[in-house]
Amino acid sequence: MNFEVLEHPGLPGHALLDSGGGEKLERFGDWTLRRPDPQSLWQPRKGPQDWDAASLRFERESDRGGHWVAGPGERPPESWELPLDLPGLPRGCRVRIQPTPFKHVGLFPEQAANWLWVEQRRAALESAGAAAPRLLNLFAYTGVASIFAAKAGWQVTRVDASKTSLDWAAANARLSGLPDQAVRWLLEDAAKFAARELRRGNTYHGVLLDPPAYGRGPKGEKWHFGADIAPLLETCRQLLEPSTPSFLLLSAYAIDYSPLAFHNLLAGWGGQTQVAQLALPEAASPRLLPCGFVARWCQAHP
Repeated sequence: MNFEVLEHPGLPGHALLDSGGGEKLERFGDWTLRRPDPQSLWQPRKGPQDWDAASLRFERESDRGGHWVAGPGERPPESWELPLDLPGLPRGCRVRIQPTPFKHVGLFPEQAANWLWVEQRRAALESAGAAAPRLLNLFAYTGVASIFAAKAGWQVTRVDASKTSLDWAAANARLSGLPDQAVRWLLEDAAKFAARELRRGNTYHGVLLDPPAYGRGPKGEKWHFGADIAPLLETCRQLLEPSTPSFLLLSAYAIDYSPLAFHNLLAGWGGQTQVAQLALPEAASPRLLPCGFVARWCQAHP
């Protein structure tokens, strides 16, 4: 069984400039960031002078995080806005880029391929007669997928256990010109919320999940991918609207599982299953940086 590498559509304002030696060098808007990446086992293409000129460099202090060090040039602001006008998606989406002590910056550019796929699924649902389809976004981080979906006409319910992520996502929505009521914002444990929705009899035309390997809910609920993903997926399957070409998208990074395991999770559902590798292309190079796996399932519909 072969698992393809999804073609990345490119993301205006972002570029992967180089990778290697356990790091990656990226541009976000006007600023270049140098930070760890465990997948980049090879040698960098660029020389030390290019890497050392980064606007910010992440220095790890422990397995719990680290701090950012300014480069030799002008110091970047604490945060800055980045427009995400991606062809094929609604215009006007903007996000706040802010380097955190956990090396993340509020945007995962490799997800652009998934944002476009969700828009394709919306078009398929519209053709099947599903007006204003309902989307459930679990483990939703800073809300980029939710914002694109809301702008495209989805009724979006966005769930995350982190208040910091919730506030960041709401701020991104305002930057993108969305009214407060455009997205249903929930600070919740994803598994508990999904189970309650099932008991209530609510359904969705699409479900997105991007869970971590480990995590905690707002009330201390424990999340472990290996133990908890299968029952959560089963709950989500039952939440999908049965009378339309509904879908589920599961993506994950930094977990010790094969793409075959992702395939096996969904293979018994019927419909259509696709498992693929997410990757970012390097600028002016054929090399791709692996960025996790994605499993996509679509319900067969006449």
